[in-house]
Amino acid sequence: MNISATLLGEIMVVFVLLIGALSYYLGRRKTQTPIAATVIGVLLALFPPFAMVYLIVLVCKKDLATQSVSQKAN
Repeated sequence: MNISATLLGEIMVVFVLLIGALSYYLGRRKTQTPIAATVIGVLLALFPPFAMVYLIVLVCKKDLATQSVSQKAN
């Protein structure tokens, strides 16, 4: 079975885009800087095990309080 470099590159691009999208979605809900979370996720996607650990950390992190919840507390 031959695996071409083109196929491997396409798989890597799809993986980076998927990790970037998931990082942005989770970063928007769980951090105050979603763009930074996305950049870190995309860079770590070049090393798939690190990207998976990063996504697990983001999933386990608590959500930020929304504006309406913090206003009700006051």
